[in-house]
Amino acid sequence: MFKNLLKTESSWEFLQSTTLPIIIYGTGNGADRVFDEFEKIEIPVSSVCASDGFVRNRSFRGFQVKSISKVESEYEDFVIVLCFASPLAEVIDNIKALSNRHKVIMPSVPVYGDNIFNKDFLEKHIDEIELAYSQLADEQSRKVFYNIIKFQITGDLDYCFECETDKDEAFSILNLGENESFLDLGAYRGDTVEEFLRYAKSYEKIVAVEPDTRTFKKLQINCENIENCVTLNNAIWSENCTLIFDGNKGRGASANKVGEEKRALCVDYITENFGDFSYINIDIEGAENEMLKGAFKSLQNKPKLCMAVYHRSEDIFALVNRAKEINPDYKIHLRHHKHISFWDTNIYCI
Repeated sequence: MFKNLLKTESSWEFLQSTTLPIIIYGTGNGADRVFDEFEKIEIPVSSVCASDGFVRNRSFRGFQVKSISKVESEYEDFVIVLCFASPLAEVIDNIKALSNRHKVIMPSVPVYGDNIFNKDFLEKHIDEIELAYSQLADEQSRKVFYNIIKFQITGDLDYCFECETDKDEAFSILNLGENESFLDLGAYRGDTVEEFLRYAKSYEKIVAVEPDTRTFKKLQINCENIENCVTLNNAIWSENCTLIFDGNKGRGASANKVGEEKRALCVDYITENFGDFSYINIDIEGAENEMLKGAFKSLQNKPKLCMAVYHRSEDIFALVNRAKEINPDYKIHLRHHKHISFWDTNIYCI
């Protein structure tokens, strides 16, 4: 099934062959990753733009940043290379409107790690991808999986739009009930704690873990009036250790080569000290696989899981396979929620 995608024109191949001007839309980390890959495979860039109202007198990678409307006034037609992600409806609607006027393509570059999801990557991991697909529990999961893989090859956002479902549907899979106990890994400012409280009928305890020091202070404030809620200012890893932690990315804070020292805990250590959990949320900026290595004992009790699978190119198949390997009794559902790119794509294990 997935071998047929090796015959499909990839986003990178299209951009190498097009004669239209190539416009980079966005100036963040994603744009840097795309520029780096363009330089490797010799794809030329004609201009860099940002959304109207967000343009300042600045340059990016040697280009003066222009508004998208300015670019449209300068070029009759062009290809937009989208280099940012967003869950905002108005932003998504704007991109859909642009795609009615111009070719919009979003080459897949990872948030973390060095692996670009191109045809070479697909071919190298084809057996793991086929295995993960076969281990999914329902037809919607298989549709999401196929669409996301196809998006990563083609850069066509329609594949993401076609497989969106809302969080209510995902939480109907989790079916949170009475006396739940919640471990929130990557709790940020408490938004996933609030989400848990909306869907759980009742709960016994909440342990919310957030590594970034500044964000953790906001988490503490937002959780201070929640009963039986403990907040921990730690990172999550495969073992208890000290990591160098980059806290300059806000929600994207992660283990890095430079930054502050941060004590990291493994999940099995947390459950040894706080007891078992019935539900674990995992959104830890590319450390999900390391987390699973340190959660073997905890997952034998089969807590319900919601785990992000979009940070690294391999996550969408590697994390499915790893979760199933740790506990073969898991039924694994894959869902993609409204978001430009395939961000906010999670597996729900029950």
